[in-house]
Amino acid sequence: MKAPVPFGQYVPGDSFVHRLEPRVKMGLVAAFMLMVFTVEGFAGLAVAAGLAAIAVAVSSVPPRIVVRGVRAVSIILAFTLIAHSLRWNPATATLIRVGPIGVDAQGLITGLFFVVRIVLLVIGTSLLTFTTSPVRLADGLERLMRPLEVVRFPAGEVAMMLTVALRFIPTTAEEAEKIIVAQVARGARFDTGGLIKRARAYVPVLVPLFVNLFRRADELATAMEARCYRGGEGRTRFTESRMTATDWVALALGGITMISTGVVL
Repeated sequence: MKAPVPFGQYVPGDSFVHRLEPRVKMGLVAAFMLMVFTVEGFAGLAVAAGLAAIAVAVSSVPPRIVVRGVRAVSIILAFTLIAHSLRWNPATATLIRVGPIGVDAQGLITGLFFVVRIVLLVIGTSLLTFTTSPVRLADGLERLMRPLEVVRFPAGEVAMMLTVALRFIPTTAEEAEKIIVAQVARGARFDTGGLIKRARAYVPVLVPLFVNLFRRADELATAMEARCYRGGEGRTRFTESRMTATDWVALALGGITMISTGVVL
């Protein structure tokens, strides 16, 4: 049985999106985020959703993995919707009223707008890590920050630090899932009782989780030291990544389309 891929982890493939140069994908993600933040109505979000759906289809990443990332921020989505839709002692007409608390129609629409915006941001940014290996991601980040080396900015070290941090996100989720399964097999219950009881039930999960994460970090530091890692200075690459004509065309067309959509809609 094939183990599920944790959210944020690289999904190997040979799709058009996988073959794009990492800097191109970072530029397209930046343009997508700019479009999502600048659109002012649901029409613009609909266009952004269509572009995101096309990108997911072209990348050949299973939709269930993409949906898993949305589920990871479900609490944030629920809080956003509630914070915008609920009103205390509403003076205007409300859809639902329970005592002094009411659900405002305009607030609900605003909440839905921001929920859709967050979902699109999660999908758009997660495609970067789904289709780019950690090594290529670190290389792309370092190349983007290389001009800052003139002011003694440690581009190589910062790129490696960010890549390791991104890589530890799915690792943490995977470790937590394994520990929870082991605790349930020993009779632990995480779905019964009130909020405080459920929070206490996760204490036996946090302790081994942090122990395993520190152990993994120590093993990573030992492996890097054994391979004589001393930062970005003087490092060579087994594979040199270069921008091709396809990369430039994809960056130009995608960037112009998304930025224009954000400005117009």
